[in-house]
Amino acid sequence: MSESASLIEKVEELKLDDDFVDPWNVTSSSDAGVDYDKLIERFGSSKVDAELLARFEKVAGQPVHHLIRRGIFFSHRDLNAILDMVEQGKKFYLYTGRGPSSESLHLGHLVPFIVTKWLQEVFDVPLVIQLTDDEKTLWKDLTVEQSMKLARENAKDIIAMGFDVNKTFIFSDLDFMGKCPAMYQNVIRIAKRVTFNQVRGIFGFGDMDPIGKIGFPPVQAAPSFSTTFPFIFGGKTVRCLIPCAIDQDPYFRMTRDVAPRIKLPKPALLHSKFFPALQGAKTKMSASDTNSAIFLTDTAKEIKTKINKHAFSGGQVTLEDQRRLGANTDIDVSYQLLRFFLPDDEQLENIRVAYSKGEMLSGEIKKLAIETLQPIVAEHQEQRKLVTEEVLDQFMSIRKLNF
Repeated sequence: MSESASLIEKVEELKLDDDFVDPWNVTSSSDAGVDYDKLIERFGSSKVDAELLARFEKVAGQPVHHLIRRGIFFSHRDLNAILDMVEQGKKFYLYTGRGPSSESLHLGHLVPFIVTKWLQEVFDVPLVIQLTDDEKTLWKDLTVEQSMKLARENAKDIIAMGFDVNKTFIFSDLDFMGKCPAMYQNVIRIAKRVTFNQVRGIFGFGDMDPIGKIGFPPVQAAPSFSTTFPFIFGGKTVRCLIPCAIDQDPYFRMTRDVAPRIKLPKPALLHSKFFPALQGAKTKMSASDTNSAIFLTDTAKEIKTKINKHAFSGGQVTLEDQRRLGANTDIDVSYQLLRFFLPDDEQLENIRVAYSKGEMLSGEIKKLAIETLQPIVAEHQEQRKLVTEEVLDQFMSIRKLNF
């Protein structure tokens, strides 16, 4: 059975369960969020286990990033094949992206980019970042012009994270497609080999959806192939590694199914868990709900207010019960924020133990989360000020990269 045919069955099955995951929506009936072990089983990916982590560290020559070490990047496809290539002295390239639907990114949007940047620096590889402004025009109440403007604003947030302009190419679909025939040619090669029945089964498209939605998946698939970027790779076929949230996996299941039929290598993937909404892990942090997210434009005061007011607590209702029973860190959003953004493992474990035993109160862990996130957001805002239109144009210019 092909990967995409298998996915149709698995997605339909997942819709009947307590968790629902597709590229646009994530919901769970559990306060702990999505059952990721079940998601691995149903999507047919592989777990990032202790053996793979040990090999990753050996090949990288350094400890893996804490987001990988803590199981936040928990699933993969063919990551061992990428490590094989590194050991053989061969290069791969990185591809990730962002669908621009708001003027500012929130903290959850940073997660794939943080690990992508780490991978780029450790392995000295080129990176392409796709801004799917075409997708957002089709799915949201946005004009083409609005989506393109949001793409540029989002790109500035991405650049502010410190990516190397000499090794990073950022492109907007609505701009780049008309400048690069190779991308459109690959889109057509992919589109020719995916049926309407397949995309309907994988993505749930209905009779009243715009036809543009049906045609979009090959656009997200095309950057998985180095031949889409002849100005970077020339005529070479280079394999791709895609760090992304697990909800984007259906696109690349489809891509991997098509790849052998167009005689190109399947992209490898490294999947992250979802960044929880402040109200709890039943949904992911969303740009469309300002109270669910901490945005990179938020002030220190706004971050404090949002966490104190909205962050779902795993602590007990009364002080006495908290001292006696302790908190459930699996569902406590402030603790989860620390898992993502506090790099010190020992400090994090001390917090977990103290909070679980009732030695720490909900207000105290919220305070720690606030104090951890405020300087991260403030530093990002300072770096964002340095990203001029000229800097942005340099990142988005069609050019050869150094690697």
